[in-house]
Amino acid sequence: MPISKILSNWKNNVFDAVYWLEGEESFYIDQVVQYAEHKLLPDADQAFNLTIFYGKDADWAEVVNACKRYPVFAEKQVVILKEAQHMNSLEKLVSYIENPLSSTILVVAHKDKNVDGRSALAKLLKTKAVVVSTKKMYDNKLPDWVNQWVAENGYQISPKAVQIIVDHIGNDLSRIKNELEKLMVNLGDRKKITEDDIEKYIGISKEFNAFEFQDAIAHKKFSRAIQMIQYFESNHKAAPIQLILPTLYGFFSKLYAVYGLGTNDEKKIMSEVGLNFFSIKTTMAATRHYNYAKVEQILLLIHEYNLRVLGINDASNTDADLLKELVVKIMS
Repeated sequence: MPISKILSNWKNNVFDAVYWLEGEESFYIDQVVQYAEHKLLPDADQAFNLTIFYGKDADWAEVVNACKRYPVFAEKQVVILKEAQHMNSLEKLVSYIENPLSSTILVVAHKDKNVDGRSALAKLLKTKAVVVSTKKMYDNKLPDWVNQWVAENGYQISPKAVQIIVDHIGNDLSRIKNELEKLMVNLGDRKKITEDDIEKYIGISKEFNAFEFQDAIAHKKFSRAIQMIQYFESNHKAAPIQLILPTLYGFFSKLYAVYGLGTNDEKKIMSEVGLNFFSIKTTMAATRHYNYAKVEQILLLIHEYNLRVLGINDASNTDADLLKELVVKIMS
């Protein structure tokens, strides 16, 4: 069941007995848990009818006993098990899940991984619980997610501002949300987020960041790329090499896929490769500077330099030195 459906049901007082939230994307799991903790029960009922356990410290018998209690002067009680992946004997919850109490809403947050699908617990959950399995969002989906989240909160955001923030932060949805929320507090009555706002309130330079560096490489602007490396050398948090290399690898991987399609139809490329309207122009510009064989070579180079950053076959060069070498080889 989608997260939005669960929250919609709860707002309409439609409840199931057991909710099992699992997987790699903690943002959606936290969204449901926070609602269950703060909004499922009126404030007056929470003292007696809200019980929270943490997997590392919880005993399965205590969780089951809490679930079997009846609510105090209320129709429902809520039991939340956070960080369930750290609880010993988690499979012993089967005894309760097989026959849950209708007056208890049990919410289990099992982060980072899914329960073994072959286990008795996993098989039982399919029939006795509302199960949500989450996965990390693919990078090419991030711009749409940011645009949608911003719009849902009553704001707009420029395409470049979106690209800067997703390239800098990556697919950490919780961090993106937190940074944007802090930014929105400072906007006052203004409802449009720009790259200037990203720089001022989040601290990502609008001129010197991983996205602009990628753009300089794509358009084969050597002097601009070297200028940016010098800035990164003096401002280590602006765009560390551990951020730049995956950004470049992702860009050239998509360029490699574009060549594999064998078409210049931008709509088809956007659909097949997973590019948005803002990034397609940069990608197509790069095809004028880097042919298929060169892109293949660049992907191997990025892999080589990623190993050198880790100290493999390189123990003395600085990150800036490695980036300069890489840029020279890419643009040669």
